Amino acid sequence: MSRLTLALDVMGGDVGPRITMPAAIKAVGDDPQLSLLLFGHRDQISPYLKQIPEHLKDVKERLVLCHTSKQIQSEDGILRAMRRSHDTSMYLALESVANGDAQGCVSAGNTGALMGLAKRLIRPLFNIERPALMSIIPSLDNTPQVMLDLGANIDCSAKNLYQFALMGTIFVEQYFKLFHPRVALLNVGTETYKGTATIRQASQMLEADNRINYIGFIEGDNLLEGKANVIVQDGFSGNIALKTLEGAVKNLQILLKKQHSLFNPEQYNGASLLGLQSVVVKSHGGANMSAFYYAILNAAKQVRSHIPQQIAKALTINSFI
Repeated sequence: MSRLTLALDVMGGDVGPRITMPAAIKAVGDDPQLSLLLFGHRDQISPYLKQIPEHLKDVKERLVLCHTSKQIQSEDGILRAMRRSHDTSMYLALESVANGDAQGCVSAGNTGALMGLAKRLIRPLFNIERPALMSIIPSLDNTPQVMLDLGANIDCSAKNLYQFALMGTIFVEQYFKLFHPRVALLNVGTETYKGTATIRQASQMLEADNRINYIGFIEGDNLLEGKANVIVQDGFSGNIALKTLEGAVKNLQILLKKQHSLFNPEQYNGASLLGLQSVVVKSHGGANMSAFYYAILNAAKQVRSHIPQQIAKALTINSFI
């Protein structure tokens, strides 16, 4: 396991340090090679650092407080958040990645602001038209699955969808060590003539690329069955599909009066902004301590798997880029 440093927007999310700090301390305690730069207000962060026992001195030394008095509010509109972003915990966390002080960033803050600032400060990989928001999703048979885009791009061209499929393929290969993962396009039917002209064109592009193991269209009722390892769609459809899945799982847990269903949703917290030169992970704003902890682990694993570098390498050899 290699040493690495991640930047945390400690103030992001619905609760801020009350969730992010215990998660940060646990993550560093569980990973002796991990260091965290903690961006946020010293008055809210310091009490948690002081509570770390003396025998965990090494853990405390790998938690570096980076004071900032400002933060982007979750309720701010994207334009307002972007205008007021300078010197906020989110901005400085991303800037530390851009400057090379950290290898990745985790934030539970304003999604639109995070995506906008990440594209401004870290910049997309060469040849990538649009970064995509991607999340790992569970399957009934434990088959590795990811979905993208989940809201970063409402309107997508066929080339955008093709690039999402390529990035998702590289992610699954490197993150899960799964060779030649199956790729599918989310559509209103499985027949080749179904869907918009854009989806059908993207399907043709994917079929023509031997680098991608394209299996065709997949419908919404098959998303958790493990039929595909990479599920691709535009951000409008993807955001609706993911939130529908999340809501269905929560309601089913209540209906069955169980604490845990077939999977633990907390383990899947953390959407990745693929297509940037460095790792950026967006935690759910309402994540609890355990869920934010998993988002940190997710970011660390992506850095160690060299996800951005592997995507960049793939981009140089694919014909439709």
